[in-house]
Amino acid sequence: MTDNADKFTRQTLVDVQPLTPHLFTLRTTRDRGFRFRAGQFARLGVVKSDGSTVWRAYSMVSSPFDEFLEFFSIVVPGGEFTSELSRLKPGDSLLVERQSFGYLTLDRFVDGRDLWLLSTGTGVAPFISILQDFEVWEKFERIILVYSVREARELAYQKLIDELSQRDYLAEYAHKFKFIATVTREQVPNTLNGRITTLIENGELERVAGVALTPEYSRVMLCGNPQMIDDTRKLLKARGLQLSLTRRPGQVAVENYW
Repeated sequence: MTDNADKFTRQTLVDVQPLTPHLFTLRTTRDRGFRFRAGQFARLGVVKSDGSTVWRAYSMVSSPFDEFLEFFSIVVPGGEFTSELSRLKPGDSLLVERQSFGYLTLDRFVDGRDLWLLSTGTGVAPFISILQDFEVWEKFERIILVYSVREARELAYQKLIDELSQRDYLAEYAHKFKFIATVTREQVPNTLNGRITTLIENGELERVAGVALTPEYSRVMLCGNPQMIDDTRKLLKARGLQLSLTRRPGQVAVENYW
């Protein structure tokens, strides 16, 4: 995109938290006019040393009602954008496009009883935002967050996830929530071992969740690496769960901004 100042605001980085050598969270100020629905993403821009600007899409981790914006990023070795982003420090500037985007929002579903949030890596970001918005707790009877990473140290936002049920406005809805962590490259107590697709195929995911994946009751959101999304969509389609489109409501919603 072109660097048209009318299309973006310049925000200040207020916090950077490294999780692993390749994962970090960042928090910025928020323009008063910036609006988004839980689950959407923003296009962020960083100015390189040569004066050019690189743009990438990032889901908001923060709630639509927070006074700040928070994002979760991976450092791609040699990546033009993430290499620049990871060098930023509190006080530096980050460009945020004025318009929010994305269809990984609750209005993709017209009905449903059980909401499955299936994520890999930094794909958990929009789901953290959704879980901090009261709408999801009212709309569904069961909410299952599945978070898959390679190593246990990559499991971000554990404290926030654990404390959701302690928030005053969610206390009476806490019984609806089930969190399932799965690690693919090591054995870890109290977590599953294996890819999301494998755990769907062998029935382990549904067994642990205590909920069946069915077209009648299940609504599924997918966010993460493209291969996971494609493979999971095929598995769900075989069970009769279809992609939800504007003209044809279905049971599955995805976000593709890679």
